[in-house]
Amino acid sequence: LPPDRGPEPANLQEELAARAGIYRLLAGVFAEEAGAEFLAALRTPESMRALADAGLRFDADFTEAPLETLVETLAAEYATMFVASGGFPPVESVRLTGRYYQGPHFAVQAEYRRAGFAVRGARHHVFDDQLGVELMFVAELLERAAAALGREDAQAYHRVERDIKRFWALHLGRWVRGYAGLMQRATEHSFYREMAKLLAAFAEDEITRMRL
Repeated sequence: LPPDRGPEPANLQEELAARAGIYRLLAGVFAEEAGAEFLAALRTPESMRALADAGLRFDADFTEAPLETLVETLAAEYATMFVASGGFPPVESVRLTGRYYQGPHFAVQAEYRRAGFAVRGARHHVFDDQLGVELMFVAELLERAAAALGREDAQAYHRVERDIKRFWALHLGRWVRGYAGLMQRATEHSFYREMAKLLAAFAEDEITRMRL
């Protein structure tokens, strides 16, 4: 990139990788129940310091509970909030229309096909317009953008950058901030409360960064 257009490519690559890491972290929260390996990684001193630097303040229900107990507690909380009848599933079609498999579902499928993105690897079925999947998709695009910079392909970089902005404008930007607020009010566990806080703040940062 020309020096008057923004950060040097190496610095921008680091920024893109850091953003992709946050997307993947949040995707891990929403795509399925948090597993023991994921939670143990979050509770390492290094991770806890990074989360604290981001403004997250977990209660003892997350920091002090035995790992096995924490996994079971969060699985129940996940089911209550996101899966059970009367909950509020993190699915774009449901949030915007009140039903599964509506326009947003098929629209994101088209975006995934166009980008060559495949939904796979979850322990249970997930909807293509589920929040975790949408966040993982943007993480993948950011990593492609970083790779394009690494091979000095400015055209590919800007094409992916436009794809990310379009996806936010048409999908994530329409529902994620409101959903994060709902989640903060509804959850009984500090893990989901603080992750919802991170989602809300990160969404605001992304929207500002992309000037949407």
